[in-house]
Amino acid sequence: MESASQFLPIPPAASVWARTRTEVLSGLTVAIALVPEAIAFAFVAGLEPLVGLYAAFFVGLVTALFGGRPGMISGATGALAVVIVSLVADHGMEYLFAAVILMGVFQVVAGALHLGKFIRLVPYPVMLGFVNGLAIVIFLSQAGQFMVDDGQGGKTWLPTAEFLLMLGLAFFTMLVIWAAGKWFKAVPAPLVGIALTTLVVLLLGLDVRNVGDMASIAGDLPSFGLPQVPMTWNTLTVILPYALILAAIGLIESLLTLNLVAEITETHGKTSKECVAQGGANILTGFFGGMGGCAMIGQSMINVESGGRTRLAAVASALFLLVFVLFASRWIEMIPLAALVGVMFMVVIGTFAWSSLRIMKRIPKSDFFVLVLVSLVTVVSDLAIAVVVGVVVSALVLAWKASQRIHARVKTGEDGEKIYLLAGTLFFASVDSFAALFNPREDPDDVIVDFLETRVLDHSALNAIDSLAVKYKRLNKNLRLRHLSPDCKALLERAGDMVEVSVIEDPHYGVAVDYGARFDDEE
Repeated sequence: MESASQFLPIPPAASVWARTRTEVLSGLTVAIALVPEAIAFAFVAGLEPLVGLYAAFFVGLVTALFGGRPGMISGATGALAVVIVSLVADHGMEYLFAAVILMGVFQVVAGALHLGKFIRLVPYPVMLGFVNGLAIVIFLSQAGQFMVDDGQGGKTWLPTAEFLLMLGLAFFTMLVIWAAGKWFKAVPAPLVGIALTTLVVLLLGLDVRNVGDMASIAGDLPSFGLPQVPMTWNTLTVILPYALILAAIGLIESLLTLNLVAEITETHGKTSKECVAQGGANILTGFFGGMGGCAMIGQSMINVESGGRTRLAAVASALFLLVFVLFASRWIEMIPLAALVGVMFMVVIGTFAWSSLRIMKRIPKSDFFVLVLVSLVTVVSDLAIAVVVGVVVSALVLAWKASQRIHARVKTGEDGEKIYLLAGTLFFASVDSFAALFNPREDPDDVIVDFLETRVLDHSALNAIDSLAVKYKRLNKNLRLRHLSPDCKALLERAGDMVEVSVIEDPHYGVAVDYGARFDDEE
């Protein structure tokens, strides 16, 4: 039997080499940018730098190999660091490793239950607010690179001359990245910017802060070990709340990043697969002394902008990171922080949805409010809370709008009966509007309510229908309901002879249909 692969076009060797080179160099660029981020997030959590670097390696490698979005970068993130800082301070690192393992278990379960599909419930204004807020957070986070310890436990700005020199080098890096992106396609533009700025600093002997000034990244291979915590109920009560919060934050940030990268690259991701990969990665990193992690939108954007599109770039990124720790720490520590700040500034420019500024006057005010609200909450709190707030507010706005749209046309039937032709959605928010459509005392003895153009969604709607029937029954008037769904009829018919239900032209739908069932992601 002939192989199907023989009918596929075989790419020229030059094209394969060019793609491989782009992917590997993109991974190198991402790995260089990952180093100061992992160190900084470890410091935020009160941990040693290697704890953040090991997490970046394990989480990055596992998700690169098995995740649902090729080319997406994962590692230690600030969103998780701000949560675990209190756990580390109160109970120590070993409890953190146990919490990270349990976090991974929760994420694997979420993937097995296909809970990732619910990310489609995030409205577009929330996505815009998410990326805008994240761009602002990335921008503000770079301020830390322009500050030093003041000797009293706080931070102070660099001296003016050093501050301006670092800022100038950052802008120089941005200029190089912009120029390289236009005229030099052989090597990822961010890598060119980092290399050229580092070369300028070394040749001119400029006294600027570098990666080594943050901390040494030299280390050995991570070793396997069980968390040294008591296997007791008390331990579980300590780590369980943190594990749940970390799992939720990690999945929300990862799935939103997946959607964003998928939109930019015009491809599709697999949410359930990504959930399982994130969970497996965190279980592994917990056993090897890492702080846990999730998708990193900043590094994912660097990868995309550098041309990384396949799993090779993300795998290369993780492997380069390990090489830095084991063999190349001396050279990586020489890279000026200004070069990495310039790269992140370019990420900010590429991440911010500038189109949202142009459409502000053309979109509904409620969508504009949600967009701004999510951006603000992202800046002052964290990404996960911002997304939850945005989804809740959007749902409330939608419920309010839908509640105002139920209406009825009234006509008289051939036998003199009054017919209400309902249209709209009947659910918890619209039951008051539904009840206000009827006047049982003034209606004739025979009334028909036609639900052909009405969707009955929840128990509140069923209760409103039943309450209406009771009102007519008390007045000894005959109420007939037409075109109810089968499940709605079943519930109402439990009332016996209270109402008469017509089965003429009943549409076939349920009270609470899972619209997402037919759009489940591919496994």
